Amino acid sequence: MTDTKAFDWRRFLLMWSAEWADGLADDEGRGEDDQEARRARWLGSPPASEERVTAAEKRLGRRMPPSYRDFLKVSDGWRHAGGFVWRLAGTAEARWHDDASGLAVMFEEYLDEGSEYEEWREAGLWRRGLQLDVESDAMYVLMDPEDVDEGGEWAVYTWAGWQAASPVRHASFLEFMRDMHREFHSLRALPRDGAPAFVNDTTRRLDAQVEGARTAALRGDWQGAGRALEEAKGYGRPRAGGLGDQIRLLLGDTSTVCFEGLVTDSRYAPDLLPPSIAEFADHSYRDDSTLRFHLRGADDAMVSRAHATLARVRDRTYRYAPGGPFGEAVERAREMARWGDTDGAWRTLRDALPLWEPLGPDHLAPLGWIADPLLGPLRTPERGRELLSTPRGGQAGDAPRPTADLDPAGLAWLAEPSPGGGRVSYRFVLVEGVEPEELPGRLADEGGAVLGEPSTWSEARGRARGVGGTYPSYEDRAVMAVGRAGPGWSFAFDYDPGPFSPQYFVSPVSAASAGTRAVVVWCGLRDRHGESFFHLSVARDGAEQYAVTYAEGQVRSGGEPPRALDPSRFLDGTAPRPEAERLLLEAVAQEFGARLPRRAIDGGRLHTVTTRSWTRAPRDGETYLVAEIFMGREPQGEQADPGR
Repeated sequence: MTDTKAFDWRRFLLMWSAEWADGLADDEGRGEDDQEARRARWLGSPPASEERVTAAEKRLGRRMPPSYRDFLKVSDGWRHAGGFVWRLAGTAEARWHDDASGLAVMFEEYLDEGSEYEEWREAGLWRRGLQLDVESDAMYVLMDPEDVDEGGEWAVYTWAGWQAASPVRHASFLEFMRDMHREFHSLRALPRDGAPAFVNDTTRRLDAQVEGARTAALRGDWQGAGRALEEAKGYGRPRAGGLGDQIRLLLGDTSTVCFEGLVTDSRYAPDLLPPSIAEFADHSYRDDSTLRFHLRGADDAMVSRAHATLARVRDRTYRYAPGGPFGEAVERAREMARWGDTDGAWRTLRDALPLWEPLGPDHLAPLGWIADPLLGPLRTPERGRELLSTPRGGQAGDAPRPTADLDPAGLAWLAEPSPGGGRVSYRFVLVEGVEPEELPGRLADEGGAVLGEPSTWSEARGRARGVGGTYPSYEDRAVMAVGRAGPGWSFAFDYDPGPFSPQYFVSPVSAASAGTRAVVVWCGLRDRHGESFFHLSVARDGAEQYAVTYAEGQVRSGGEPPRALDPSRFLDGTAPRPEAERLLLEAVAQEFGARLPRRAIDGGRLHTVTTRSWTRAPRDGETYLVAEIFMGREPQGEQADPGR
């Protein structure tokens, strides 16, 4: 409920009138009435008596809401309410709209039986609303006698066809006038030829508030700073939007972020331009030619810089590299993230925040890391709040409580549904005592023993399809993400392997274990495309020690697996128990002390390797069938088959 009783209308209207008069250019105004209002420094009219207000209510057949009544007793009407209502009704001009505009019919044309009650009520406003606009730029102002709060205040709705939006609701007439005062300020804050500088008590108060909010934000009070900046932004104060956008970006609200000129300022562009460009690149429907408009007034040099940054963001070569001690921490964090330790990377960034230095007085937090292909996936709304709550930029304050790590211990998380529900089968290799860079030499043929650039699984898979190869079609060469699997282990992980064929399967565990120990797991206990299966093999120094395979309703074992991995613990007869996948993964993690990084595998970017085939070649007398399906046009040129 709006508290309108204690509001000082006279003080508010006198202040507004003085600000309007002092902000006018010499040749500005809408005629003699405006010139008289400027000389009098008063946009209103003489006050209405109680008798005059009562007479208007008798004419209308309704008692008017409290804040409008109080306003009328100070000024019986108003000029220049905001930027588009030139004259607002007093007692003599307030009238029921009664669909004089014909807009009720237009709004109702879009409604049907499935429309919500609120939509019908909105359309009915044009029949029942009390119209307050007398002269305007096609802007309607209607009070709704059916939208009333506990204090008797009627909501006010404003609408103009040129806005291409639904009517805007204001909780009361008082809130409407406050909003129009803000609109007046936001329009006056824009530069105008021949107009005097727009400076008054309101602008001075808000500018001081912006500076205080900047300091508060650096101390970690981002919530208080955000509220103060939002208020100042509503009045169009410079700096408020750019500072507030930095807070909004870290909270995950990217749709309205533009940094209001900061992104094209050469001081701030190194940190603000990359995330702005990354947001632009995320929307594939945007043509690159619109980038100049997106940057709002950037010069040619800055537009050229933006296009270069866009190319680096798209091909995943952009690298966040600030200077100083904080930059050194960023490098350590990148190294952790590229091998899958996203929690460690985040802790490294977080702990170094007190060392971060702003690029200028309008810089609140490090932001360029959001566009970095390795560091960007670290961001979550919770971590954004943690960053904002951490004192930095030379300011002191209490450190926030650290956010919890995102990666669970062990391997059992693989038994949980993946984002989008796509992961039902997977396989991985664990190798003890080696670095991830060494895995290609253990898992790939000599010619393919190189790491691919960090990428998501889908990017790596698409790149592999595009490159093609000369491998026999029966081979099952996996594109696997690689990284660290906890203390002392490295991993290779395949998010979506092909079908498991036990008669053709060849475990890479022996080759991977040269001079050390290796583990291979291939799990399809939730595979919807065939019978469920599970395989575990362990090797040391190039020789397989034991293997367990469940497939086609049978369990086959080789060697002597430890009791902890005995298949009878997880199978009822020849069928897997409902919780078998989780129990098996827990047992493997417990036996070997390894873990896999969920955040990096499901949503980060990791180096990849293309392994040698996980299936053997056909033997004498065996045949195989290859089917090729082409979507769209038939292959042309060298790929075309003349016999088709």
